[in-house]
Amino acid sequence: MAPPRFPNPIFVAIDTPDLGRALALARAVKPHVGGLKVGLEFLTAQGPDGVRAIAELGLPVFADTKFHDIPNTVAGAAREIAKLGIAIFNIHASGGEAMLCAARQAAPDVKLIAVTVLTSLDEKDLDAVGQKGPAADQVVRLASLAQRSGLDGVVCSAWEIAPLRQALGPDFLLVVPGIRPAGSDLADQRRVMTPRDAARAGADILVIGRPISAAADPAEAARAIAASLE
Repeated sequence: MAPPRFPNPIFVAIDTPDLGRALALARAVKPHVGGLKVGLEFLTAQGPDGVRAIAELGLPVFADTKFHDIPNTVAGAAREIAKLGIAIFNIHASGGEAMLCAARQAAPDVKLIAVTVLTSLDEKDLDAVGQKGPAADQVVRLASLAQRSGLDGVVCSAWEIAPLRQALGPDFLLVVPGIRPAGSDLADQRRVMTPRDAARAGADILVIGRPISAAADPAEAARAIAASLE
């Protein structure tokens, strides 16, 4: 197994519209994690000022923007989000090569990753929206497009790490949501894996939300997950 690209690969999902709660959670888990992820709920409620406030805490921030529009519009959005002190943001690979390249050119100094297949989707869901399965094949297809377009990596489920590493090599950044400690409620996630197993499989970043944010003691939950990776 290759050494981890991040000393602590855990990025906690700060998925709340309330800035005070977001900052409190971020400060509580900061000693035990490697970064923070802000999602659409927070971004919509708090906007650029909220993102800056999270970034000012000093941990790398992944802005889970999931931009998907015509190339010019996505380029403009990419240019603006990159100004907010973030380390990573994402766009949908299914937006096509022109959109991917436009975003890359607009934000050359921030890590840009592509969403492949959402971890809430399974084979039946892919069939319903007209995407060609199996899920792992579609993920590799979209990830290959992202790599050719100059992106740094992709969002994928832990179950696609092995085929992605085989197809795209060791240097492509793999950001893995749908991480659930053993015995956790899966909620709306379907293609999931434990933190330890995902890290051993080769994930660079583990995005973990409710198992930490909804815990009675988020700091202790984060510490325990971090310890399980040692």
